[in-house]
Amino acid sequence: MPHADVTASRRLFLQYLAGSPALAAGMLGTGLVRDLTAACLSVDSTANHTAQQLEQSSTLIASENEALNVFDFRSVAEQVLPPAHYAYLATSVDDDRMLEVNREGFLRFQLRMRRLVDIRQLDTSVRLFGHRWDTPIVIQPTGSNGAFHPDAELAVARAARVKGHLQMLSTVASTPVEEVIAARGGPVWFQLYAAENWTATQAMVKRAEDAGCSAVVLTVDLQGDSNRETVSRGIRRDDRDCTLCHDPNRPRPMHTHLDASSFRITGTPPRTGPPRPRGMTWEYVTRLKNATVMPVLVKGIVTGEDASLCEAYGADGLVVSNHGARAGASGRSTIECLPEVVEAVGGRLPIIIDSGFRRGTDIFKALALGATAVGIGRPYLWGLASFGQAGVEAVLELLRRELEMVMRQAGTTSLDQISPAHIVDRSL
Repeated sequence: MPHADVTASRRLFLQYLAGSPALAAGMLGTGLVRDLTAACLSVDSTANHTAQQLEQSSTLIASENEALNVFDFRSVAEQVLPPAHYAYLATSVDDDRMLEVNREGFLRFQLRMRRLVDIRQLDTSVRLFGHRWDTPIVIQPTGSNGAFHPDAELAVARAARVKGHLQMLSTVASTPVEEVIAARGGPVWFQLYAAENWTATQAMVKRAEDAGCSAVVLTVDLQGDSNRETVSRGIRRDDRDCTLCHDPNRPRPMHTHLDASSFRITGTPPRTGPPRPRGMTWEYVTRLKNATVMPVLVKGIVTGEDASLCEAYGADGLVVSNHGARAGASGRSTIECLPEVVEAVGGRLPIIIDSGFRRGTDIFKALALGATAVGIGRPYLWGLASFGQAGVEAVLELLRRELEMVMRQAGTTSLDQISPAHIVDRSL
């Protein structure tokens, strides 16, 4: 019998003895049995810990080239990041159920594969506002990349440059927009958290425009805040001196022209920028549109009604997003929200979708349902935390390779050939 089976059997037998009335009636007392049980559990615990260490060491990749999928980077990121920083990266809302909701949403849609098509040449390019991108996979804005790697957004920008990806930069980035654009070697899109003060918002937009950003993406899904329990627990577990990372006297790079006191922190990990204007309404979209020459997109749209309002108030595009499962416990995945948004827009505006995309099949399904492009967030941060720029490049390469594989399997040699005819909706 294997040692593990013997240990388990011995533990169960001793635990049975400890609770036996027959033993209590005899002369042996329970103290000895408790001691034996405790010793057995100690040995068993040590054996289990060793086994877990061996399993962990055998499954963690040692370089970006060993990764088989993007989840391999998540395991490394969890090991190398401080507890509070990983919790900030991993957190959803409430009990984190929304993370599963985003993933489970893809199961609703099945793929219809076509055969005997000449698939030797693929064209995965997409055009957005007159610019051609090599791939529909967009690097979405994520805050505080410096919490995950010293090179922060610069590593991401360099990876985007090497791989030819569109990159959006967060208002709460760790790195000044000018430096990111220089590292990217071309324009990025600026994701905007509007400030309560319109003058402050104008200043951020003007700075982004002057730096060379080619679009502004207004995020509208956090006006009501969100309950992020996992990050709060991560902060409690982290015994480091947080002031080493979060200097309350140092303003964010994007906010250096603003009053630093507006952006002080309260002991929490990565700051979330200026307070959200709770009174912001659809007129704000028109106001922003009139304040810049950049195309304006609205991020956080999950209903057909709001998609129509985006168009009515002058938006140039929209992003279907639930903030990576961080905006609210709606119980709906973004991929399930996409069809009604596509129907409402009717092809008149480009639609980017994010939140929960981890596989090439996920990306293909979104494109088939009518998305123009697909954004990723956590996967490239897992790569960044694990191996810096090389990790980001590897994540992008894996997703591109998977997308190209499913395109060939479906007999589609360009994005415009991917259509609803490739989808079966299991809910119908």
